[in-house]
Amino acid sequence: MVQDNTAFKREELETTMSKRFIWAIAYGSSIGWGAFILPGDWLISSGTLGSTLGITIGGLLMLIIAVAYGALTSKFPVSGGEFAFSYVGFGRNVSFIASWFLALGYICVVALNASAFSLLFKFILPDFLEIGYLYTIAGWDVYIMEVLLTSLVLIAFAFIGIKGSGLSGNIQFIFCMFMAAVVATLFVRSFFVGEFSLENAQPLFNNESGIWTSIILIVAIAPWMYVGFDNIPQAAEEFKFSADKTFRLIVFGIIASIITYVLMILVTSWIYPDQEQIGGALWVTGSVVQTSMGGLGMALLALAISFGIFTGLNGFFMSSSRLLFALGRAHFIPSVFARLHHKNKTPYVAVLFVMTVCLAAPWLGRTALSWIVDMSSTGVSVAFLVTSLVAAKFFSSRENFNLLYVIFGWLGAVISIVFLVLLLYPGSPASLTAPSYLALGAWVALGALFFIIQYRKLNSMKKEELDYLILNEKNDK
Repeated sequence: MVQDNTAFKREELETTMSKRFIWAIAYGSSIGWGAFILPGDWLISSGTLGSTLGITIGGLLMLIIAVAYGALTSKFPVSGGEFAFSYVGFGRNVSFIASWFLALGYICVVALNASAFSLLFKFILPDFLEIGYLYTIAGWDVYIMEVLLTSLVLIAFAFIGIKGSGLSGNIQFIFCMFMAAVVATLFVRSFFVGEFSLENAQPLFNNESGIWTSIILIVAIAPWMYVGFDNIPQAAEEFKFSADKTFRLIVFGIIASIITYVLMILVTSWIYPDQEQIGGALWVTGSVVQTSMGGLGMALLALAISFGIFTGLNGFFMSSSRLLFALGRAHFIPSVFARLHHKNKTPYVAVLFVMTVCLAAPWLGRTALSWIVDMSSTGVSVAFLVTSLVAAKFFSSRENFNLLYVIFGWLGAVISIVFLVLLLYPGSPASLTAPSYLALGAWVALGALFFIIQYRKLNSMKKEELDYLILNEKNDK
């Protein structure tokens, strides 16, 4: 009997993404604003060597997990990434759960990247955003000017996302090259300015927490820190090149991210003699650079942050909209999410949905938002775990057997479980805070409700239909 798949409407995205754009997506999304704003926080919590080791170890663990992503993307080069992988390995129900965690994780990162503009303006022009006080949430004062700025940023990037990869891809690559150049410049310059000394890098670890805890605190957030590499499989359907090159691009992206994070930690650490004196600063790295390198250094850093926010927003707008597009195309969520722009052939409804959800973020204040974003590591770790298990299972079969991928799949699964334990076990030094646990509970409850609503519809769909809609596989038997 021949299965007539022509009855199934499957929207398809155009192949417009080059290798350099895909590399820039991985690197730019991983770095974002974090490499320029957070080094001071990491130094205070973990010390210079603790932060450096934590970031390097976390990156190497991500490389192990990335093997599964590269192998599966070459087999299933379709939009959705983990959505398609988890469907292949464990069916529709697990696929729905993994994708739900991942979608919320992506959307949270979009919201935080947009709010990072406010932090930059608060440092450079402290009085500019403090106009139109509204209220205070969890100790954070919310001003109408800050809300408007963040909202405008989100709207602008939604427009870029709808416009398509032709515009965003070229800008993404240029901005990534500029960020890398700024980091290299600041690093070299740091040897000749201020009060550079290796002694300034003390303490190497947090004296109160100890060596082990100092390192683990940083390793635990590696899924959030390097999450950009898994944006690549989300866009596999749009590659202009062979999907076999995916793993190589992921590796280059993660290695470049490790180097960038480490160099910015060192720049922040060894220029200034007394880290504790600037520990109370709004932005430690900014204070160090401004004090030691003056206006020019601060201008370069501000531009790098702006470009980092751009690359992060651009990357996660793309990945979250492609994931929602794939879910909508398979009818896991309303099919309206699969609609494409008539001219640009981009999933404009999914892009607008991400923008709309994130527009609520600036009204909540940055502190309350951080509780939700803290769970992005949890959501991403769930997706890492499922993808690693899929690789171990898929490449164990007789027709697809590959011992190397099986081994790395199991290693990735173990690493992902370790990340989840570090984040969720109450006794862990990296455990989520109480507000984050509450938000995680709400996240899970909302997903469970949505799953219950969709359960009957999902089970009514035939496997042949889902294979076609998710994997573009036609069953002609």
